[in-house]
Amino acid sequence: MIVRTLSVKALLLLWIFYSCRSLSSSQELREPPTKIAVVGAGIGGAAAAFYLRQEFGPGVKIDVFEPGEVGGRLATAKIGNHEYETGGAVIHPLNLHMKQFIDKLGLSTCKDVPSKMAIFDGSELTFEESDWFIVNFLRMLWRYGLNYLRMQMWVESVLDKFMRIYQYQQYSYSFTSVERLLHAMGGDDFLRLINQTLEETMIAEGFSQIFLNDVVAPMTRISYGQSVRINGFVGAVSLAGADSGLWSVDGGNKKVCSGLLYHSKSELIRARVASISFKARPSKKGPSSSFYEISYVDDAGAGHSLYDIVVIATPLHQGKSDILFSGFSPAIPSQFPGSYHQVFSTLIHGVLNTSYLGITRPASELTVSDVLTTDCKGSALYSLTSADPVHIVTGYSRPPASHSKVWKVLSPQSLGQEELQRMFLSWDSVSETQWLAYPAYRTPIRHTPPFILHSRLYYLNAVEWAASAMEMSAISARNVALLAHHRWHGQTGRIDQEDLHTRLRGEL
Repeated sequence: MIVRTLSVKALLLLWIFYSCRSLSSSQELREPPTKIAVVGAGIGGAAAAFYLRQEFGPGVKIDVFEPGEVGGRLATAKIGNHEYETGGAVIHPLNLHMKQFIDKLGLSTCKDVPSKMAIFDGSELTFEESDWFIVNFLRMLWRYGLNYLRMQMWVESVLDKFMRIYQYQQYSYSFTSVERLLHAMGGDDFLRLINQTLEETMIAEGFSQIFLNDVVAPMTRISYGQSVRINGFVGAVSLAGADSGLWSVDGGNKKVCSGLLYHSKSELIRARVASISFKARPSKKGPSSSFYEISYVDDAGAGHSLYDIVVIATPLHQGKSDILFSGFSPAIPSQFPGSYHQVFSTLIHGVLNTSYLGITRPASELTVSDVLTTDCKGSALYSLTSADPVHIVTGYSRPPASHSKVWKVLSPQSLGQEELQRMFLSWDSVSETQWLAYPAYRTPIRHTPPFILHSRLYYLNAVEWAASAMEMSAISARNVALLAHHRWHGQTGRIDQEDLHTRLRGEL
């Protein structure tokens, strides 16, 4: 009875403590903002709308501006009766935000179609994956020693630190810069990674140059269309793409974006944002109020609207944006330094000319589906892959290379008729998409763009200069939503805290 009485008293005290703390917290919070704008409806903008609704509640009006298709760089194209991914295609099994999205939205993953990989050096296939794991392992062991196994262990060590961000965000911690976010995950190691090349990083770890040229470079080329001279952090992200269990969304990855916008109860405004201005209004009764005026252009003409908070979820770089900023001190540039890398994504329905790959045996004997390329001079392509529809019907099987089917080619330039004739014996459909897909990664990175452009003006795409990926955009969206909430309510204790990993591990 004594133990039971003490338990009841303890529970009562705990209830009083948390009730008082909740009351105190609610009294300290400001009134929520009235209107929030998100510029861009790609995965970053859609995720930002979702998380902003989660943080600020149902009373806030959220407008999302998008002149093009919802999904941004997540897009599909139709060949025949099926849709195929032309943008971001695969998602890593440890991408927890993307997994949460499809669970929340009731979406499903696309049925897995087994794939095999080959590496092409410009004249012949230097490696072809076998159906047997032990055969692949022995081939790698014979040619590269333990390099491949050590690479997997190195990538796993980076991912272990990367995964800390989910715990930090679960506890509502946010960061004001990309550098602070990376440092919270991986300390000085991650800051070193973004300021030295993948090649420098892996050579220092003891990997051989031939392994980098033959194996690592093809992976960075299919992921980012760039060599091993990209930064070490984005390089680790690309190498994670060699893991098993990669997945995509049934019906197309862009469905996540439209689903998040619907779930966030945002209003989609089909308009191009022309300018963002800072407006201060004096008040006779108290301190002056300030707003952000968004001027936009849609089919009906020009318009404008005022917002308490603005999140920019489109790259502010040459070729990607022409938004003008006015009324800010210090001035905000319309374009930050750096450029985005051009990639052509081409879908071809035709019969592959396997001799283009240096193959002399019958096409029916080519069993690989993904051809990666080494960084050879004058290479016409980054990768050549057998494309599967975004919706796999029951009984689907990938046609063999000897049959007409859809291939996806990633290349630095548009494929002309001459190149198509070299690559294919015949074709009947071609669909080309030109992307400024991700930053042209150069090292060292002196300063990444800031998350905070002004008091309540945020820049989500700053994170791309560490690494560009669907999950990185989702992480940045969550961070910006938390940052906007904490700064609106003056909750500085949740911003830029040091030693979070040690502190949270001690609390658990």
